[in-house]
Amino acid sequence: MDRFMHAAFEEARHGRDEGGIPIGSVLVHRGVIIGRGHNRRVQLGSAVLHGEMDALENAGRHPAEAYRESILYTTLSPCSMCSGAILLYGIPKVVIGENRTFLGEEALLKERGVEVEVLQEPECIALMEDFIAASPELWHEDIGE
Repeated sequence: MDRFMHAAFEEARHGRDEGGIPIGSVLVHRGVIIGRGHNRRVQLGSAVLHGEMDALENAGRHPAEAYRESILYTTLSPCSMCSGAILLYGIPKVVIGENRTFLGEEALLKERGVEVEVLQEPECIALMEDFIAASPELWHEDIGE
């Protein structure tokens, strides 16, 4: 696991340890993490703080070109909301830890010119499989089922 995916994975574990949904993300600009986050819907009672959204929020405000030069690392395939944010900010590349437990809007991202790389990291898969088995109701709430 490369260092940026490892940082996203650590965010996911942090979310799990807080009693939340174990999905983490980091935003990397020119080789430096400028934002990191994890799904905090449970912890904050939020409707929108998925891992990717939290990382973008924690990155703070940047000029448009910074997003267009960044890579978003996320432990799980991005949902519709997070994919919309990726497209809105013009992030050109997304590196995904795994998409076996959930296949998000990868086709849309690719169709709109975003480079999508899926790693199928065993640690990311195991973390989500364990969570889904232990908390199916919470998982289905998070993905809107």
